[in-house]
Amino acid sequence: MKLNGKWVKKKWVSYTIATCSAVVLYMILSHLDSISAGLDSFYSFMRPVVSGLIIAYILNPVSKLFEDHVFKKLKNESSKWKLSVGFSLVAIILAIVLLFVALIPQLVDSVATFINNVGGYVDALQLLLHEYEHQSYLGIDIGSIAGIGDKLLTAVSEYFSKNVGNVVNTSANIGKGVVDLLLALILAVYLLLDKKRLKNGLAKLFGLIMKAETYSATGDFIRRCNGIIIRYISFDIVDGIIVGIVNAVFMLVAGMPYAVLISVIVGITNLAPTFGPIVGALIGGFVLVLVKPWYGLAFIIFTVIIQTIDGYILKPKLFGESLGVSPLMILVSIILGGRLFGVSGILLAIPFAAILDFVYRDYVIKKLEEKRSKRYNKL
Repeated sequence: MKLNGKWVKKKWVSYTIATCSAVVLYMILSHLDSISAGLDSFYSFMRPVVSGLIIAYILNPVSKLFEDHVFKKLKNESSKWKLSVGFSLVAIILAIVLLFVALIPQLVDSVATFINNVGGYVDALQLLLHEYEHQSYLGIDIGSIAGIGDKLLTAVSEYFSKNVGNVVNTSANIGKGVVDLLLALILAVYLLLDKKRLKNGLAKLFGLIMKAETYSATGDFIRRCNGIIIRYISFDIVDGIIVGIVNAVFMLVAGMPYAVLISVIVGITNLAPTFGPIVGALIGGFVLVLVKPWYGLAFIIFTVIIQTIDGYILKPKLFGESLGVSPLMILVSIILGGRLFGVSGILLAIPFAAILDFVYRDYVIKKLEEKRSKRYNKL
């Protein structure tokens, strides 16, 4: 049989392709655990490379700022870019070091104090619950809550007491993580220094294998995606810092303990959309309610207020309308992203939803409208 275009149209070809596709899909679904384990092992092996790409991606806008504003008068483009990369790296490292110098001693002190006093906190809260053991409020039996509270608080106390000495067991993993981070940082620097040559090489390659129209559309798509992600990451970090600082000011003014520790937790969890602030509020409220119940109540009330202001005033001002996505799409993206990619999927849910939104509006709908207009023109 000659291999020409006609044999593709034969029925047995479509049946064969469908059968092979079904077999492949069945094999993938039946061995999903093995495939997932294999992907995890591959990612663990490639983690320094992936981390290096991410660090280079984050450092690139900072380097561009130095290139466009600090070293803009330099005529040698190569020297300008190398100095920009070097200064951006130094600036980031210096900012992290200063942050650690300012926060780590207070964080260590807060954690140590909390661990030392957790037994007394648990006992005090148990006594408070037992005072209302035989009372009910709004039809709720306080005694049953006290019983549940006893078990929960005892379990938490035992967990802290048993796991305080397990820090040594994680030292090997921490050491491996530090080595991977150093390798990723070195790789990121080399990627940034060689960025223009890599970018030109990829542009030339895709220009040769793509049609001019497709190449232009792909470039525009990548630029828009890059703008959305960079804008989101930058303003999300700024938003988390602002919320953390405001939370710290409130706790210090109110005389609450562990202000630095809880504010850092609130600022970090605020980076995750929708569910992050809830997690931060629960952790902070739980820690404070062990000290004094009204501390926990005041903290929860303040968190609701600050998150309302953040959600309706601060974030719209920071993100503007460029990331305007429906809440339903964001929620679906968070759920699917969390299920598929864990914490990173939750963190990138909003920019991913924004990308899907503009792809749907500017590409899918546009194509359908073009097909519809062509159909009407034929009629």
